Amino acid sequence: MSRHPRRRADRGAPDHRPQRTSQPDHGLPREHRRDDRPERPGAGAPGASDSGASGDARRDAPRDRRTPTSGTRPAQPPTASRHAPGRHELGQSFLVDRAAVRRIVDLVDATDGPILEIGTGDGAITRPLARLGRPIRGLELDARRAARLDARTPQHVRIEHADALDHRFDARPHVVVSNLPFHLTTALLRRLLRAPGWTDAVLVAQWEVARRRAGVGGATQLTAQAAPWFDFALDRRIPRSAFRPMPAVDAGLFTVARRPDPGIRSRAGYERMVADVFGASGRGLARMLAQARVLRLDDAKAWMGGRGVPRDASPTALTRDDWIALWRASGGR
Repeated sequence: MSRHPRRRADRGAPDHRPQRTSQPDHGLPREHRRDDRPERPGAGAPGASDSGASGDARRDAPRDRRTPTSGTRPAQPPTASRHAPGRHELGQSFLVDRAAVRRIVDLVDATDGPILEIGTGDGAITRPLARLGRPIRGLELDARRAARLDARTPQHVRIEHADALDHRFDARPHVVVSNLPFHLTTALLRRLLRAPGWTDAVLVAQWEVARRRAGVGGATQLTAQAAPWFDFALDRRIPRSAFRPMPAVDAGLFTVARRPDPGIRSRAGYERMVADVFGASGRGLARMLAQARVLRLDDAKAWMGGRGVPRDASPTALTRDDWIALWRASGGR
């Protein structure tokens, strides 16, 4: 898999910086918040972090400050940052590790176009991004933080008090950056993957979510459904000690790049097929395909043999090309 995001040619997109505003953008209805695996519920907010990995008061209690691999040694603090700890009622855990922030900025620098940051917090990522000189639009659910940061940033940066789940994405090319609140990761990812315009995304999420979205150890249903349209790539692991307050698990930095049109006319039909296959039961993929009514059993076995898919494979083992070929074989267009 190629490295992402890749540098793109200048599209000549006009400067579409938004006007300063402190009102939320309620352009679209709130999406259904569910994942192919459960996430901890919470009252957090998209974009309510620096930028936004969610914390949980019980998980972050001082009685346990060990990392998953540290034994009895306490986690060492990351390189210091001046940014204040997040507010738990908004699901805030701020990224304070400067090396991680630099890597995010480097990945964004390898792209082109205006930047949309979801969850600006106090600006730990926003300020370094501003040095790239590109127009930045930031969304922040905490009204006080949004107003304070907007007053302290250059003119090419606009910070808005807004809910990312209600945000109307610009149809023109731009780049998305976000440290996703952990308890809203899937809701925001689903929202993002349905949104128009953006070409590349640089995202931080829970480590397990990041690696599974990138297909490490097998693709999830959400990743398989998005694979014809997007490339996912895992960049690195970020220790939980890089956040304040410290969450219970490590995070992962990953990228998403929009692919050329795969020629699938019915995206909804393709996504239903993937969901039916993941939801089917039976021993072996061929029987699952038959139960999902994607292919008859004999046709499923022949299809798997022709593509070199092992008889004992599961849906998680199928590649993007396999899923597209399966869609064609099932009669999808």
